[in-house]
Amino acid sequence: MQYDVVIVGAGPVGLSLARALAPLGLGVALVERQPRAALAEPAFDGREIALTHASMRLLGELGIWERIPAGHVHPLRQARIMDRDLAEAMVVDPDPGHDRLGNLVANHLIRRAAWDAVQATPGIELHDQARIAALHAGPDAAWVQLQDGPRLHARLLVAADSRFSETRRALGIDADLHDFGKSMLVCRMRHEHPHHHAAWEWFGTGATRALLPLDEHLASAVLTLPGEQARALAAMDEAGFNAAVERLYDGRLGRMELAGSRHVYPLVATWARRFVGPRLALAGDAAVGMHPVTAHGFNLGLAGVERLAAVLRIAVRQGRDPGDPALLAMYQRRHRQGCWPLFQATRAVVGLYTNDRPAARVLRAATLRVGAALAPFRRLVAASLTDAGPVDASPLQRLRSGLAQLLPG
Repeated sequence: MQYDVVIVGAGPVGLSLARALAPLGLGVALVERQPRAALAEPAFDGREIALTHASMRLLGELGIWERIPAGHVHPLRQARIMDRDLAEAMVVDPDPGHDRLGNLVANHLIRRAAWDAVQATPGIELHDQARIAALHAGPDAAWVQLQDGPRLHARLLVAADSRFSETRRALGIDADLHDFGKSMLVCRMRHEHPHHHAAWEWFGTGATRALLPLDEHLASAVLTLPGEQARALAAMDEAGFNAAVERLYDGRLGRMELAGSRHVYPLVATWARRFVGPRLALAGDAAVGMHPVTAHGFNLGLAGVERLAAVLRIAVRQGRDPGDPALLAMYQRRHRQGCWPLFQATRAVVGLYTNDRPAARVLRAATLRVGAALAPFRRLVAASLTDAGPVDASPLQRLRSGLAQLLPG
């Protein structure tokens, strides 16, 4: 079976990439372990995605945004970054002319909308419930051999199968994996006091507490704790859990009650040493998997979709091979340049704000005070989120994206 592009992984990035490529006239195949029914109706997984204006623009161009129910899109009107030692810290408001920094949408709704868009797009074939027996990507050929199934030949193979990508590993691309030794517990909580659609990132001793605003008295609580503590908290009975979360948020939201299921995820960041190889490209978390403290992981994944689709558009327009090494090198250069400042800034922020040594506490308090005092800095952070232009518009935009790492949520 011959395709132009075979994408391994039908998560939101893989689906978005397929939707971007098929209208170019490219034959696309998706290879996914899950059954078709799970893609059509993905289960709620606790994760709320903070979408920048650029991400919303791209989802709109792909016909995905219109498939997300408007009542489940929640405005992010303000962000507050707080330290344990500060009563209040840096506050970021939208740019003039914008009423929000971005929007919050549940991950499973993005996945469902992306699937619906793919279903409406000719030229995309899904191989679901698929297990890969072997695969190859070389200068002359790329293929994926499915267990008890056909061999899928491609001019370009794309790995979009998570930060623990088996495809990346099988093809010999190593990656730097940083295990933070902590886990993230996420759940929706109803609370007594309004949040005014402000996101929080609150760094304290032994725990990081984030709040992602949904309805006025409903929010996603994101607690970063040592793994065993996160699992123990998730296993509590509901009354005990409510009381524990209320204490962790220092009573600032009043009475708090669980409003759904609890989910625990290990915190591991990934940076692939290469984003491309012969007839191979990495996309999404397979290329770079971010610590969620800045909520930019999916935004970076969509930026990669836009960059890869841009070079393949050149291939189609100029009659070139989608696996052309020069085009893949262009994608790698653009995406690494766009991701590297964000990735490194996140590592620095996490290292500083999860370090409970006295010197680190003094430094982070000083950093937040400086950020809070500098209005131009806050405006630059806000501009990076509200700019809806192309991801590679200018060096200034890349600088803005790097500074945006200081803004959680």
